[in-house]
Amino acid sequence: MEVNLFNGTLFATCELMPDPQIPTGQPKIYGQVLFKQIFPAGILQALINLHGLPTDDQQKRAIHIHQFGDLSQGCITAGPHYNPLEVDHPAHPGDFGNHVASNGTIKQILIIKGGTLFGGQSILGRAVVIHEKEDDLGLGTNEESKRSGNAGKRIAGCVIGISPPSMWKKLAMELGRDGEE
Repeated sequence: MEVNLFNGTLFATCELMPDPQIPTGQPKIYGQVLFKQIFPAGILQALINLHGLPTDDQQKRAIHIHQFGDLSQGCITAGPHYNPLEVDHPAHPGDFGNHVASNGTIKQILIIKGGTLFGGQSILGRAVVIHEKEDDLGLGTNEESKRSGNAGKRIAGCVIGISPPSMWKKLAMELGRDGEE
């Protein structure tokens, strides 16, 4: 890893695109999810910058990391939620929770519990997927709740790859942060 180039910190990006199999009536979501982590065991942070949601939309939408960085046939080929420790949902690394758009956008800073850019359980090369519905956080009454939170169809996705720090710093400034947190 090139952490020595960036003062012991690794940065990653994921350029979100609508799923080509998007159901009729679903928004075409674009944007970025950026990641930052200090080597070797710092907290994994994420900046979410999504647009293309309806301006009057109050639908909560789940965001998750999925096992594979394969979007060759849309988000369906990203596989299940990334769950290297085989724990019930919502304790998977990369369960980002639910998010509501404001004026057609979602812009947030998150701490990703259990996620890492380093080692054998790295999220690099995996996919971020936006779902059509709210995540029930594993509190539903069926088995799918414990696996995926019953979050519904996959409507947008991207593959996580290493990036320069400039992308993080630019978006952090737009969100009113100094980019160094």
